[in-house]
Amino acid sequence: MAKVAEKMVTRTVDLRSDTVTKPTETMRVAMANAEVDDDVLGRDPSCFRLEEEMAKITGKEAALFVPSGTMGNLISVLVHCDIRGSEVILGDNSHIHIYENGGIATLGGVHPRTVRNNEDGTMDIDLIEAAIRDPKGELVYPTTRLICLENSHGNTGGRCLSVEYTERVGEVAKQHGLKLHIDGARIFNASVALGVPVDRLVRAADSVSVCLSKGIGAPVGSVIVGSNSFITKARRLRKTLGGGMRQVGILCAAALVALHENVEKLESDHKNARFLADGLNEIKGLRVDTSSVETNIIYIEIEENSGTTAAKLSKDLEEYGILIMPMGTSRLRVVFHHQISDSDVRYTLSCFERAVAGEPNENGN
Repeated sequence: MAKVAEKMVTRTVDLRSDTVTKPTETMRVAMANAEVDDDVLGRDPSCFRLEEEMAKITGKEAALFVPSGTMGNLISVLVHCDIRGSEVILGDNSHIHIYENGGIATLGGVHPRTVRNNEDGTMDIDLIEAAIRDPKGELVYPTTRLICLENSHGNTGGRCLSVEYTERVGEVAKQHGLKLHIDGARIFNASVALGVPVDRLVRAADSVSVCLSKGIGAPVGSVIVGSNSFITKARRLRKTLGGGMRQVGILCAAALVALHENVEKLESDHKNARFLADGLNEIKGLRVDTSSVETNIIYIEIEENSGTTAAKLSKDLEEYGILIMPMGTSRLRVVFHHQISDSDVRYTLSCFERAVAGEPNENGN
């Protein structure tokens, strides 16, 4: 009986996002042995430990575990903008504005007022100030109550906001009686890249959301931090939104392992990203702004004369076992994480070279 040859993928390098990591064996052991209780009743000891540690790391009074970064940002905005018709100033290319289903408006009645994000993830200070509504116009305007920043800034390639910039925005907020929230989904990446402790990066902020399942590779969850009064209100909103969970210590135990073991691996992720970016920039038909690669994210531009598209190149690379994210017709995104080895990076670069050149797949060899 004739055998049909099947194309076998013998090696996979998953660069779609840093959210694709699998729990390590240490995490699985910690989860299995986690001391737990009912967190909705405020009794889960593993959750207590995670929240206390995150509050200490960020220099805030208290912390709250939430199921996702989207919920963390939503809760934070709603605590600060607790009157319907409030307005938040945020970047036009920010995660909250683009990728969170418009939740602040649809669920919270909060109006987004966007300011253009620069290529480095910042918003011009003068444009932020100009966007603040004049209280004299409260009869017709929404009331500005909050400014949101994102650090590192995902859509600009993981660019980092400096302490100096963040504090200038914080000063503007204080001058106008506003609050400042930082979407710090990848704040640990920014901290490592800048060589600045997390608490220093977020000192000017009234609240911060930190994703545990992105850069540091926990399987689930985020933490929001702020003052005791902020967290008290946030806890109630978490319950309203369906985010209260019971024996959540199983998840928090894995997050604690990620905090203790994976933060120190971020520099390697950044180094691998720079190595791949430099190599990709040498391939005819591809273009990478290598100066923008500060952390673990690379955006790859496909030139018109390359003979390929983002969708086609992504599909071709998948046959080599390389998984990446198309971002439109001529742009690709690559995100590094702690489960990508140096060998994976070299293999990925060679696969890009062959895929762009149209060479046949010899996956894993």
